[in-house]
Amino acid sequence: MILKKSMLLLALLFSAISVSAAVPVPAPPKLASKSFLLIDINSDTVLAQKKIDHSIEPASITKMMTAYVVYKELEAGRLTMDELVPISEKAWRMEGSKMFIEVGSKVPVKELLNGLIIQSGNDASVALAEYIAGSETVFADYMNQYAKSLGMNSTNYVNSTGWPHRRHKTTARDIAILAKALILEFPEHYKLYSEKSMTYNGIKQYNRNKLLWRDKSIDGIKTGHTDSAGYCLVASAKRGDMRLISVVLGTRSNKARTDQSQKLLNYGFRFYESHALYVAGEGLKDVRVWEGEKENLALGLMQDLTVTIPRGQYKKLEASIEIDKTIIAPVKKGHELGTVLVKLNGDELISMPLVALGSVAKGGLLQRAKDKFILMFE
Repeated sequence: MILKKSMLLLALLFSAISVSAAVPVPAPPKLASKSFLLIDINSDTVLAQKKIDHSIEPASITKMMTAYVVYKELEAGRLTMDELVPISEKAWRMEGSKMFIEVGSKVPVKELLNGLIIQSGNDASVALAEYIAGSETVFADYMNQYAKSLGMNSTNYVNSTGWPHRRHKTTARDIAILAKALILEFPEHYKLYSEKSMTYNGIKQYNRNKLLWRDKSIDGIKTGHTDSAGYCLVASAKRGDMRLISVVLGTRSNKARTDQSQKLLNYGFRFYESHALYVAGEGLKDVRVWEGEKENLALGLMQDLTVTIPRGQYKKLEASIEIDKTIIAPVKKGHELGTVLVKLNGDELISMPLVALGSVAKGGLLQRAKDKFILMFE
């Protein structure tokens, strides 16, 4: 079931949605970064991009996947927040950012997650990896398995921290996939990404995502920096019903990654708007089923249909439904029997399959014979 959920996230992300070129929208801001991406999480519309499949070292953005694996362990009941994690010498000796845990001590999972997410502690990351998988190397294999299940096809993890390694790679596209999974699969855990500070062992430390102080709509997600990766930031903000994710990789300074991420998010919110048109499981059309034990069947969508369009264009949307001409039993729930098509200014925005919301078994001999006779004249 977990794998199916992950694969559904992959199927939704980067679905074929395109904004009509005829609508006047300014070009996205030009950013001095190796790559960047801006998407609407609800419709998966790409609003701005540059080299989103360019391979790059993720630095501490890696810890998004470390946290994802921890959440999966918590979800499966193989780990609890109060569980005490022994701190190894390797975890204690980790360089770079740290929460200052002591070798030989035992720290609750909850505290280590605070250190991992709020402070970006390398020591916390290694401690959790070793506890869950026995070693950081095996934990990295876990990370790669989850990356594959999510459809992060250009990602390879070698460690849990983002410490530089030539085979430790990802892309802006893959990071956006992971960001969406974190937000949608674990909304309660995601709240921690908006915390501005934490105190452990008498030491108060601050979240490295400076956007949290600039903009109240921003509630995450993760910074990263190494000499080889540059300064990176994955951010997300929600204004009204619209949530955007920005990925900015390979800038020259902490200020640059913050400023440029803000520019991207402001651009998306200023010039675009989202609209939820149809709800998953809602009956959109009743159709006649021939040769079945019942005649009528409701059709709808397997997932919510949301579109992202230039502001002020909502009244120009057109939606239509196309249904298979003749539907003959048996029909199973989920069978594709038509299409919902949404257009803007005559150009296709998105199409989604209409599916059976229930099942219809074959009718009795008399019913089937009667319907066959009627169909001969139809």
